[in-house]
Amino acid sequence: MLIEILAGVLAGGLVAFAASARVVQQYERGVVLRLGRLRGRVRGPGFTTVIPFVDRIRKVNMQIVTMPIPAQEGITRDNVTVRVDAVVYFKVVDPADAVIRVEDYRFAVSQMAQTSLRSIIGKSDLDDLLSNREKLNQGLELMIESPAVGWGVQVDRVEIKDVSLPETMKRSMARQSEAERERRARIINADAELQASHKLSEAAAVMAETPAALQLRLLQTVVAVAAEKNSTLVLPFPVELLRFLERAAQNDPSSVPSSSSASSSSSSPSSSPSAAAPSSAAGPHEVPPSVPKAPVEPPPVPPGITSPEPSPQSKDGELSD
Repeated sequence: MLIEILAGVLAGGLVAFAASARVVQQYERGVVLRLGRLRGRVRGPGFTTVIPFVDRIRKVNMQIVTMPIPAQEGITRDNVTVRVDAVVYFKVVDPADAVIRVEDYRFAVSQMAQTSLRSIIGKSDLDDLLSNREKLNQGLELMIESPAVGWGVQVDRVEIKDVSLPETMKRSMARQSEAERERRARIINADAELQASHKLSEAAAVMAETPAALQLRLLQTVVAVAAEKNSTLVLPFPVELLRFLERAAQNDPSSVPSSSSASSSSSSPSSSPSAAAPSSAAGPHEVPPSVPKAPVEPPPVPPGITSPEPSPQSKDGELSD
């Protein structure tokens, strides 16, 4: 009988020990609530015991939590609709506050991050969202950490992952960047032309002092053209020769036309319309009258020479005519 009692007590002790034994992991901390009241000491990692049916232990993870923030749509300060998503890195630094002060600290941090992200979108410009993310990340971290400190949570960092733009805005930005690149290219080209003009003016001044340099340059150009396999024939013609011929033409008086030739040339166009007037006056079906030919007089015969008589053939020819 005694043995049965001892066995029952031993079995009850084992059950009670098993019910009171708890194991806390290295990355966890245990918060004990005895009859609903918080015990002052937080249980560390390892083996610990609690009073069965009286104490209740809640384990809190002390690791850094990576929580993605769902993509939030908003309108920036310059009235551009964007869609932004981010990620939050936080950890619990006070397990008691994380259990007592907030019902679910993960859900609370998630909702606070979403509202803070929407607020940051409305306060920022599109250029800041695309190029100045470090400043926005710091502002977003401060907005999330301010209420999270009372929950026993510390926010390590917040990062904006992606900024999605509408297709129309993407095309507009592409056109803007293309125009900016074209403007820079034109400025660079104009600067190059300016520098080249300065160098050409210096080269022209040097060649003006030594005319032989221009001839040498011309010969170099001819050699460069002849080196290629083409059918181009280059005949250098000095400009000075053209200027010499022009001066000679200006100094030559015979090149000036006479007044008589000028008057005859001026009178010939005026006489042509009057000569053509009778023919134009005739009707389309009328034949203009034939103008009789003037008789051709034979040349005078010198004295002492008798003129030959016409042959009968010529007379018959005249009669036949």
